[in-house]
Amino acid sequence: MALTDTAVRNAKPAEKAQKLADEKGLFLLINPNGTKYWRQKYRFDGKEKLLAHGVYPDVSLKDAREKRDAARKLLANGVARCFGYGL
Repeated sequence: MALTDTAVRNAKPAEKAQKLADEKGLFLLINPNGTKYWRQKYRFDGKEKLLAHGVYPDVSLKDAREKRDAARKLLANGVARCFGYGL
């Protein structure tokens, strides 16, 4: 189930880092110190990789989804490296 802006805003840190999944590999990583990072899991050449999209609230849920879609489009075209993403 996709995240909502309210769920992201109200997410509280725990003793260990936790992940709130959105969709298509995008998730919000919440560290014990309260920082929230947008991350995306993807596979390229059969290997799982992790992509960073920024820190919440500097990067909103909408912006993170746009970055996710742009990265997926690059991956679909076989682009392994991009200046803005470091894929």
